[in-house]
Amino acid sequence: MPFNPIKPTLRSCLIAVFLTSFLPLDASGQPENTPIVIAHRGASGYLPEHTLAAKALAYAMRADYIEQDLVLSKDNHLIVMHDIYLDNVTDVAEKFPGRARADGHFYTIDFTLAELKRLQVSGPFVSAVSRNFPKYAGRFPLWKSRFELVTFEQELELIQGLNVSLQYDTGIYPEIKKPYFHRAEGRDISREVLKTLKRYGYTSRKQKVFLQSFDAEELQHIHNTLMPELEMNLPLIQLIAETEWEEKRVQRDGKWVNYDYDWMRTPEGLKTIAGYADGIGPWLPMLVDEAGGSKPYVPNQLTSTAHQRGLKVHPYTFRADPQQLPDNLESFDDLLSLYLEDVGVDGVFTDHPDKVRKFVDDQRTPAATP
Repeated sequence: MPFNPIKPTLRSCLIAVFLTSFLPLDASGQPENTPIVIAHRGASGYLPEHTLAAKALAYAMRADYIEQDLVLSKDNHLIVMHDIYLDNVTDVAEKFPGRARADGHFYTIDFTLAELKRLQVSGPFVSAVSRNFPKYAGRFPLWKSRFELVTFEQELELIQGLNVSLQYDTGIYPEIKKPYFHRAEGRDISREVLKTLKRYGYTSRKQKVFLQSFDAEELQHIHNTLMPELEMNLPLIQLIAETEWEEKRVQRDGKWVNYDYDWMRTPEGLKTIAGYADGIGPWLPMLVDEAGGSKPYVPNQLTSTAHQRGLKVHPYTFRADPQQLPDNLESFDDLLSLYLEDVGVDGVFTDHPDKVRKFVDDQRTPAATP
């Protein structure tokens, strides 16, 4: 066959395209309006949440940011955990049966790091008829393999180490869990989080970091007092909850009541948030209204109003499990299309970062020419 100089060139190009399709893109190299992929508690759709295994898998799945929920231990270590309770992700009831408080919960803050390291971690479960059942069917089986709780430092060192060895630039997205609870226990968790971030080099907007909380007053304290005192300037994200979720409790007339989150979803509330934060993290149903016809949901005004105030919008949580899809949407891609294209959010928290990464990359890549 005659030598054709075009074929090797074409083959080389195809090989290059094929190989680069597996390489994470540095977010700094993406177009500014490309939505970010935030691994919600790691790749928690595939491995137990907030374990180092789940974080390493999220890194491999090309998440732009990886989330860390933070609570304090008895000896003041920052533990990466979704809640202040150990109940539904560990075997604490078996290892320390007498350590629950009067309300029946086992609190992380009542255990030392050494004690916490003795616990086995599994995916979230619910207890019924003396048995544990997985909260999400079809995910990693309960109590299989061996996973443990980790400290904030351990996770930062994992992500920073992978950034060195793989030369990617994956960011972090820590959340300060229930500052009001920690204050009632005599602890200043926000200061501990900021001190740790500073020790690991996260001090300004030059690093890939967002710091989030459901506590508006705590974020204002961080913005107005703690960060200036520690010579830090990090972007803050105001998480928005439904009031009945008890993400924050306040004392009123001598009683603990739920903090009212409704003000955050008004134009004036968003204007207030823009005075101390860089974005909002709403629950995804908060951004749409039900509609008839070919599109079951349409955007409401929350995203556009937030953008007018200069706020990023990073909703939670996008799960690809069939039973987690909203009514009237046939696929996970339909859900992503609704929020990334119609609503126009700036990023999403997801248990399945690989699926969101593929959707975002497919939308960004022009269709191939025959």
